[in-house]
Amino acid sequence: MIKLLVYVAIVLLIITIAQLVRVFELAAELKGSKNNEVSYKDHRNQGRMMFGFLFLFMAFCLWQCLKYKDSILPEAASVHGKDLDWLMWFNMSLISIVFVIINILLFYFTYKYYSRPDSQAVYYPHNNKLELIWTIVPAAVLAVIIILGLKMWNTITEPASNDAIVIELYAKQFDWSARYAGKDNQLGHSNYKNIGGSNALGMDTLDPKGVDDIIVRNELHIPVGKQVEFKINSRDVIHSAFMPHFRIQMNAVPGMVTSMHMTPSITSEEMRKRPEVVDQMKRINDLRAKDGKEPYEFNYVLLCNKICGASHYNMQMNVVVDTPDQYEAWLAKQKPFLAKN
Repeated sequence: MIKLLVYVAIVLLIITIAQLVRVFELAAELKGSKNNEVSYKDHRNQGRMMFGFLFLFMAFCLWQCLKYKDSILPEAASVHGKDLDWLMWFNMSLISIVFVIINILLFYFTYKYYSRPDSQAVYYPHNNKLELIWTIVPAAVLAVIIILGLKMWNTITEPASNDAIVIELYAKQFDWSARYAGKDNQLGHSNYKNIGGSNALGMDTLDPKGVDDIIVRNELHIPVGKQVEFKINSRDVIHSAFMPHFRIQMNAVPGMVTSMHMTPSITSEEMRKRPEVVDQMKRINDLRAKDGKEPYEFNYVLLCNKICGASHYNMQMNVVVDTPDQYEAWLAKQKPFLAKN
């Protein structure tokens, strides 16, 4: 019923506006003015309103920046994440400067050069100096951004250190599996032709490197302060391994192995004690309580950042960052895949 009333109100509003426009047209005809003729007064008023809109628009943009600045990114929980955040804010600063300058000029010129009686625009088709400036300056700025971006990209895609923990992230519709390389820190060979029964990752049971490999599906554990190298694979379609707090993302492509590495810097327990996280969890759990749901505890998360099918939203796995001792204790409780079968 409420929706019907809303629709009726919208229709009546449209009819009212149409009738008001018609009234103004009739009033103009009675005064002897032409409907299609825009007067000097109209131009002047439009110019003033555009100039006034400039201040309202900039004030609104500033208000949004101040209100939502703490919600743009969660705190970076990896060593390279802080540098990546700096690069993002550097880009945002450049974009904001250009945005402000362009919009001020756009609305100011609209106000300053509104049509006046006997005014005529200057024909100015070409200026080599201006074209050189607006070509070289953006090119130089973009070159700096690209160089910094490539440098940052290399920090997570260059070869990992020899003592990095090796973990395979295996994606399929619609879940993740993680395979730890075991004590030898080398993953055993796998092949999709071996997939079947309990061998969901297609491991080669005859490869000695895979004897100590450990497969987990519920949650991923990694130690703080230790470099972790992820080998990423997919069984079916293109997925994307995305861990927002660690500022890493890499596509999972069927038929090939992609890789990235990072070093976590904040344990899960430490992150849960952060004031901003405590406030966020309180807001979330207040809403969950109204719906009769269980309280939610903060966790790092591995997501799929590709729309990979109807249940894409289900593709997530909790990531737990432990202290080194906690990690070793957890790892000692896990049994190698071949020991389970």
